[in-house]
Amino acid sequence: MQKRTLLSLLAVAPLAACGFHLRRAPEFQFRSLYVEAGGGSPLARELQRTLQGAGGDLTVLRDPAQKPTAEAIFELLSEQRERVVVGYNASGQVRELQLRLRIHFRLRNQQGAELVPDTELLQQRDVSYNESIALAKEAEEALLYRNMQTDLVQQLLRRLAAARPL
Repeated sequence: MQKRTLLSLLAVAPLAACGFHLRRAPEFQFRSLYVEAGGGSPLARELQRTLQGAGGDLTVLRDPAQKPTAEAIFELLSEQRERVVVGYNASGQVRELQLRLRIHFRLRNQQGAELVPDTELLQQRDVSYNESIALAKEAEEALLYRNMQTDLVQQLLRRLAAARPL
């Protein structure tokens, strides 16, 4: 048992020396955030859930009546899903697709000053395509879009945490 303890200490010591630490919940410079997005935006819903579950004292507002009380306003200006053919086989059938999820957003304070200017984030994935298993490929595409959405939400969290009031 002592060997295991010693080995685990030897494994952890270099990590502590290099400044490594586990990812913590983001700390925001504002206490309330109004999320302004289309009602059917799955990205906005996931962002709201992630912000609420992140802990801390951040209050996420979605009711338009609460907008004047928010310290910061997150505006999801656009959200686009793209499906582009990037490869064909010798007989002209689609063999490879590129899936893209592109968002434009900005963050401003109540006075209208931009904390994060109009920014575009893009996630893309390459996927092979086979017409004989189209249903399975459709499910794979849905899973990849969901994965890209989660990645974008994590990027948004880091950007919101880095925003500093003017």
